[in-house]
Amino acid sequence: MKSSKNKIVYRRIAECEICRGLFANFNRRQVVKRCLRRIDGAWREADAPFIDDWSEEDYAFLVKCLRNTLQTGGAVFGAFADGELKGFASVESKPFGKNGAYRDLTALHVSEELRGKGIGTQLFLSAKAWAKAQGAEKLYISSHSAAESQAFYLAMGCCDARERNEEHVRREPFDRQLECSL
Repeated sequence: MKSSKNKIVYRRIAECEICRGLFANFNRRQVVKRCLRRIDGAWREADAPFIDDWSEEDYAFLVKCLRNTLQTGGAVFGAFADGELKGFASVESKPFGKNGAYRDLTALHVSEELRGKGIGTQLFLSAKAWAKAQGAEKLYISSHSAAESQAFYLAMGCCDARERNEEHVRREPFDRQLECSL
């Protein structure tokens, strides 16, 4: 797959690589105009404009979380253009749900300038394959409520989660809790 200038290289990211510098050329910025909200029992688009971006504190927390993912047996996948990180996904190793069927997709982000070029799809497929190899039956996603994020996950075959992870619901009440069968 090619970006406008560069071939994208997909690979697992090692714990020793995870530091603030890894994200030096990663642009999280997302201009959100419409979000999905649960209204009268159904998901409906509503105007909810805001700009989602990460502060230095957010990046510090991200680095801590991604390191923890790897230290606890999970996986982090990256998409690189000319050696620069342009997308990443992380999956936790700990099973959850009534029968331990789920693995948690805790992150999936593509740098603003390369969205819509298939990078998110490839990262999602890598996360699914890894979770399945770990014995999972489903990938769990606490999805950002932005309409374009929702459209992406639905296009990837996701549906509303049959079992909700209440910790995710508490932490991000506007997120939509999704699952994807493996």
